[in-house]
Amino acid sequence: MRTGRLTATLLTTTVALAVGAADREKPPTTAQVLESAQPSDWRRPDPANLLYLDLPAGRVVIELAPRFAPAHVANIRALVREKFFDGLPVARVQDNFVAQWGDVDKIRQSDSATRRLPDETAISWHWLLPVVKLPDEDGYAAATGWLDGFPVGIERRPAGLIWMAHCYGTLGVGRDDWPDNGSGAELYVVIGHAPRQLDRNIVVAGRVLRGMELLSSLPRGSGALGFYEKPEQRTLIRYARLAADLPEADRTPIEVLRTDTALFTRYVESRRNRRDDWYIHPAGHIDVCSVSIPVRDAAP
Repeated sequence: MRTGRLTATLLTTTVALAVGAADREKPPTTAQVLESAQPSDWRRPDPANLLYLDLPAGRVVIELAPRFAPAHVANIRALVREKFFDGLPVARVQDNFVAQWGDVDKIRQSDSATRRLPDETAISWHWLLPVVKLPDEDGYAAATGWLDGFPVGIERRPAGLIWMAHCYGTLGVGRDDWPDNGSGAELYVVIGHAPRQLDRNIVVAGRVLRGMELLSSLPRGSGALGFYEKPEQRTLIRYARLAADLPEADRTPIEVLRTDTALFTRYVESRRNRRDDWYIHPAGHIDVCSVSIPVRDAAP
C-alpha cells in the first residue's frame, strides 16, 4: 500500500514538473508578442504614399508602393491631385475576388497622367534588398517574404526578380490585354482569398492598411465578373486624396508594424505555430498572405 502511494506521489510530482517545464518553454502567443512591442517596432507611413479613398460609409487608407511600381504610383498621384476619382463609381464587386473602381466607363480625360506605362509587374532582385524571408515553401514563388512592409514573391534564378504578392487587401491596377499595363485610372482591391495566380500578371501598386470592411461588405454585382448592371447600384467615391495634400487635422494617424525587426520575426513564428489555448495542433507552416501586418492608431 505504501509502495503504491509512493509511486502515485512520484508520478504526480513528475507530471507536475513536466507540465511546469512545458509552460515555461511555451512560445509566446501572437497577442503576447504584440504586447511586448516597443515604439521602435512601429512605423508611420510616409504621407506622400498614403491614399485616402473616402466612400459614403467611411475612409479606406491605402499605402502606395513606389519601389515596386514607380511609374504607376506617380500616375495615381497625378490622377488623385486632379481629383480624377471624385464622383467615379465602385463599379465591380465580385464575390471572393475584387472590388474595382475608377473610370470604368472611359468618360474622363487626364491632363497630367500618362496613358501607356512600362511593365512594372516585377522589379530586379538584389541580395542587398532588405527582404525578410519567410521560412516556409510557397507554390507560386521560389521564396516569399516582406519588403518595405509589403508581401513579396522572390525568384533569384534565373531572372532575379521580386514582386508584390496578390494578398487580401492588395491594390492592383486594372488593365486590358497585354501589352496594356493600365494607367491607374481603374484600380481594384482584393477582397477574397488571395488570387496568387495574378502575381506578375498585373501591376500591384500598394495595399489597404485600414478600411477593408468598407470594400468587402459592398453588395456583390450581379453582372458578369461582378459588375453592377444598373448605375444606381454603384457606390460613388466621395473623393480620393493623398494624406500629404491634406491638413494634419484631416489625416488618419496610424502606425504599421515594421517587418524588418526581431519582433516581427517572433510575430511570424507566433502565426506559424499558434500556441493560443484554443489551438490543439500548431500548423508549423504559413503562407505569406496569411500573415496580416498589424495597424494601430498613432499616438497624438
